[in-house]
Amino acid sequence: MYRSQVNTWTLERAIRLMAGGFTLLGLFLAMAVHPYWLALPALVGLNLVVFSVTGFCPMAVLLHAVGVRPECGT
Repeated sequence: MYRSQVNTWTLERAIRLMAGGFTLLGLFLAMAVHPYWLALPALVGLNLVVFSVTGFCPMAVLLHAVGVRPECGT
């Protein structure tokens, strides 16, 4: 079983946290406010697919700009 290190915050770990957080937030808001909030987790999923195919992630650019570094150290 693979288990990543939890003693440091890498860019990859922060992206997973943000994706999970926005997905849960969108689901909660869809149940509590309006079903249109389901667009938020859909956009998160779309962004994850785009990131997997192209390697581009707007959240990674933003997090890197504020100082979060990738696991590989580049």
